[in-house]
Amino acid sequence: MELTVLAISFVILLLMGVPVAFAIGLSSVATILAAGLPVAVVFQKMVGGMQIFSFLAIPFFIFAGELMLYGGIADRIVRFANSLVGHVRGGLGMSNVVGCTLFGGVAGSPLADVSAMGSVMIPLMKKEGYHADYAVNVTTHAALVGALMPTSHNIIIFTLATTGIASVSVLGLIVACLIPALILTLCNLAAAYFVAVKRGYPTRGDFVGWAEVARSFAAALPGLFIILIILGGILSGVFTATESAATAVIWALVVTGLVYRSLSWKHFLKACAKACKTTGVVLLLIGISAAFGYFMALYEVPQKTGALMSSVTQEAWLIFLMVNVMLFVLGTFLDMAATILICTPIFLPICAQYGMSPVQFGVMMLINCALGLNTPPVGTTQFVGCAIGGISVGEVMRTIWPFYGALVAALLLVTYVPAFSLWLPSVLLGK
Repeated sequence: MELTVLAISFVILLLMGVPVAFAIGLSSVATILAAGLPVAVVFQKMVGGMQIFSFLAIPFFIFAGELMLYGGIADRIVRFANSLVGHVRGGLGMSNVVGCTLFGGVAGSPLADVSAMGSVMIPLMKKEGYHADYAVNVTTHAALVGALMPTSHNIIIFTLATTGIASVSVLGLIVACLIPALILTLCNLAAAYFVAVKRGYPTRGDFVGWAEVARSFAAALPGLFIILIILGGILSGVFTATESAATAVIWALVVTGLVYRSLSWKHFLKACAKACKTTGVVLLLIGISAAFGYFMALYEVPQKTGALMSSVTQEAWLIFLMVNVMLFVLGTFLDMAATILICTPIFLPICAQYGMSPVQFGVMMLINCALGLNTPPVGTTQFVGCAIGGISVGEVMRTIWPFYGALVAALLLVTYVPAFSLWLPSVLLGK
């Protein structure tokens, strides 16, 4: 009965439009009352779920991303991307993909990526004769790569969601995400080029030359260097993942405030306020999800879900496909962090039972949840992109399929070819 109360109350609250964090908390309270346990259990689990030292990496990475967003990094990255691929057919679309990927590595947030790169590239593409739906689709899909980059706080959230289930290190998952991030970028480039050729978009003249590429790269390098700082620092053992996040904040302040001198006091305050708000939402969600996860473990939800799926099929590839479909459906209604926190304790043991590495599962989940950011009704990145492009979500959805299909292809490659996720960690980390 208690499990039924947990599931039904959670679904009803979501359908009523209650914010996810409050829906999780209220359904947990309802379950406590149905079980006859003290309500204080919910708050104990919430506090315990947030009192983890590693969580310090989350506000630091969020703050670093906001500083990069308001500090003028995007303009220099756009210039470098244009010099590199702007001369090919549909060059602005290709430049958009490269720029979003690079800025995603700096900011680590798809939403920040869309906000920064979209505000620059979408109006520019429309001015150059590109259709608004193409400009929005290129930007929103390329921005999803940010979820896999070293500065992504969602990587931290996943590793913490595996506590007590599997041993997944932050460094291991960061390294494992690098090749899938490259695959996503190549798929986005292919989709952007395919649509540009199909619609007959023009080229933008000749290649500007490697000297201009080198100059624009040098201008963008201080901002991009944050990726090397994080990876190099952790791999060399100079600092931990949490310390790397704090280092990212310091470097972001140095680059935007002293090197580029583009971070005004007004923008600094905006970055602080936005980082505090986002951190508060994420940590509240983590705390409430800890209580929710306690009840899922207490009532053996992962085991029962696994038994149900096993009764349908014993084929590993079908199990993985079913998990992907369920993650995708849930991702269209839940925010990325909520999906990771709720679904990891359920589906990770199931996939591990059929031979999938926890690290590979993490990469698969990050890509799948990122797709949800571009799918209504939640679809936060798509809503921001449509607002910047001055176009409705319905118009964008009608022409989304080449871009969506490219990312689904990347998701399937990561799901069914373990080497894409596991080869680089085995080379660099020996595991």
